[in-house]
Amino acid sequence: MVYRELKKNGVSVSLLGYGCMRFPTDIDGRIDEAEAEKLLDLAYSRGINYFDTAYNYHSGQSELFVGRVLSKYDRGSYYIADKLPCWQVKNLDDAEQAFNEQLERLQTDYIDFYLLHTLNKSSWDRMARLGVPEFFDSLKKQGKIRFFGFSFHDDFEVFEEILKSREWDFCQIQLNYMDVNYQAGIKGYRLAESMGVPMMVMEPVKGGKLAALPDEVTAELRKVNPKASVASWALRWVGSLPNVKVVLSGMTTMEQLLDNLNTFDNFRPLNKEEYQMIDRVSDALRTRMNNGCTGCRYCMPCPAGVDIPLNFHVWNEYGVFKDKGRAAWLWEDFVSDSKRAKNCISCGRCEQACPQNIKIREDLKLLQQELDSLLKS
Repeated sequence: MVYRELKKNGVSVSLLGYGCMRFPTDIDGRIDEAEAEKLLDLAYSRGINYFDTAYNYHSGQSELFVGRVLSKYDRGSYYIADKLPCWQVKNLDDAEQAFNEQLERLQTDYIDFYLLHTLNKSSWDRMARLGVPEFFDSLKKQGKIRFFGFSFHDDFEVFEEILKSREWDFCQIQLNYMDVNYQAGIKGYRLAESMGVPMMVMEPVKGGKLAALPDEVTAELRKVNPKASVASWALRWVGSLPNVKVVLSGMTTMEQLLDNLNTFDNFRPLNKEEYQMIDRVSDALRTRMNNGCTGCRYCMPCPAGVDIPLNFHVWNEYGVFKDKGRAAWLWEDFVSDSKRAKNCISCGRCEQACPQNIKIREDLKLLQQELDSLLKS
């Protein structure tokens, strides 16, 4: 296993981290504990020492399960990452109650890496106003947490605001070779690197999408390395970034775990030829997009409140991967009703600003119809 040093924090973590939100489940949707324990035991025995869970994963059962399994091992031999459910914190008592519950679930006296979960502009403003970061600073002084950071889901400008607001021990963003311009993106990575803030990456395989590419794209990858799995290309792309200290993967099956262990036991950063191949792959996938939106946000703000780039991101991802379930989930859960395309008033300001000359008003009508239809199917 490859390890990376967090010089800022004085620890070394496995480059492959175990994301504990996608354990195998039984017919009733509960964690299949026998199978999941085999996965965690093998991961630990093969050198993974970073285990990432959260208050809400598996409806609250992930923390309980992870705590039970890892308690078999020397507490100093692994790191637990856990997260505050910011959406349910209305005051500092809520934050303290959730944290104490997490310690109990995890059967531990401290949490190594503690994050404010899924920050965006509104949740960050609320956490800052309530004094939540300062509260966790006090817990850090007490030894109840070792390192304090945040996970992030919003635009780069918000990421920049949060990252520069205080001294963070680490941060966590979504990043993969198809999402370089999405949310914090590669600009966020470079900013954190320039500020000396270590980074953990989630969704390196884009929820599994970059492990199951169209046949013609997969064939191109096989020409370069016929033995490499499709997923390994995405994982190596992220792992080749030096300030990425942990690449999180939610491994559901033994096959996935073994494949990822093979990638990180024999980890090699991408070479020039391989980077060029990834560029060709991403270009090929982008030709399947519904339009050419790059997420530059020149079209924003919309006077009607439509989040135009977010709408196009969901629509374009559906165009590339044709995953109806994921697209419906993103449309329903990540695009609020007030930000959806249907609110467009056809003023045309967005089209005047768009450097890609996209017919935005026309495409907004199309995507609203298409994505709404997924919710009915």
